[in-house]
Amino acid sequence: MNNKKCVCIGVSGGIAVYKALDIISALKKKDIDVRVIMTESATKFVTPLSFQSLSQNMVVTDMFAEPKAFEIQHISLAKRADVFLVAPATANIIGKVANGISDDMLSTTIMATRAKVIFAPAMNTNMYENMIVQDNIEKLKKYGYEFIEPASGRLACGDIGTGKLADVNTIVERVLEVLNNQDKSKELQGKNVLISAGPTHSKIDPVRFITNRSTGKMGYYIAEEAKARGANVTLVSGPTNINPPTGINVINVTTNEEMKNAMLDNFKNSDIVIKSAAVADYKAKNYSNEKIKKSEEDLVLTFVRDNDILKILGEQKNNQVLVGFAAESNNIIENAKNKLQKKNLDYIVANDITSADTGFGSEDNKVIIISKDGEEIYLDKMSKKEVASKIFETILRKR
Repeated sequence: MNNKKCVCIGVSGGIAVYKALDIISALKKKDIDVRVIMTESATKFVTPLSFQSLSQNMVVTDMFAEPKAFEIQHISLAKRADVFLVAPATANIIGKVANGISDDMLSTTIMATRAKVIFAPAMNTNMYENMIVQDNIEKLKKYGYEFIEPASGRLACGDIGTGKLADVNTIVERVLEVLNNQDKSKELQGKNVLISAGPTHSKIDPVRFITNRSTGKMGYYIAEEAKARGANVTLVSGPTNINPPTGINVINVTTNEEMKNAMLDNFKNSDIVIKSAAVADYKAKNYSNEKIKKSEEDLVLTFVRDNDILKILGEQKNNQVLVGFAAESNNIIENAKNKLQKKNLDYIVANDITSADTGFGSEDNKVIIISKDGEEIYLDKMSKKEVASKIFETILRKR
């Protein structure tokens, strides 16, 4: 029995067709079974024989050709695929799928598959930016189809702009990432994971508030990682500029009090709770219902302690795995361990906020994961997405 992962690649007609050969070559080097479907127009740019030679499988081009085996070919390929990649994806194939048209082997097989479908568009800038194409892309995204954004640069037609097929390595890495996520998609199946992310606002008057530099990136990556591992995910998010992740229950909040209530509402039914939000510790003692007017005097505000949400969750913890974050500027390990103990946590993730290239606003982080049994796991600088994966690896290893 063949246990290899299978990637079905749909090749539609455009000048970037030749780059699909590099994608196939890279995937074959990872010992992946690659199946290719070409549209008729794609065969005008590169012959099917080239794709057959690299994939080491027959290439499908004709919907009505006599099958090589007794099987309905588009259904067979649709079922076989673990990931379905369309590269290059023209405006034509995007429009067909978005509007339910299946009049050739490629569009028919995409309609029949339950595999993850990833489009890598490549076309003229004006075509890509056309509102019809953009509407079709947005429509497909809402249905769960994924897009790898095209690059900018000089196009084959001589124009300069967005529309170049994304870098081959970028496309291959995303396909491999999806395949890898499928391997771990059952680890948290049936488990409820609750995550907080982003900053909160402490209001001063109707137009002013204090907050912090948190962007919410770390928490959003944690939520996506939990979903990739099969969990039912609830994300309580403070104000961020991040698009809501698909397939995740997002609860938007603004203040400390709102975040506290949302976390408590979902805490009892959660199996794993990760509080990565940077919550405001203080709030204005006296909120002004009217805008505070500028005067010649200095403005003096008094702030009082706000809810310690993590401490409240620790006091109510039953069987949940509770994970906190410690953003520290000095005595990182000591402060993190004190927080771990005082707030009844199972793990704490500590990081140095003074580092210029990690932490708030960065795509990278450098952390220490400390467990209640004393284990310390030092993670060197890596992407926040990788940190999210390491957090779950640590939790699952000890369960």
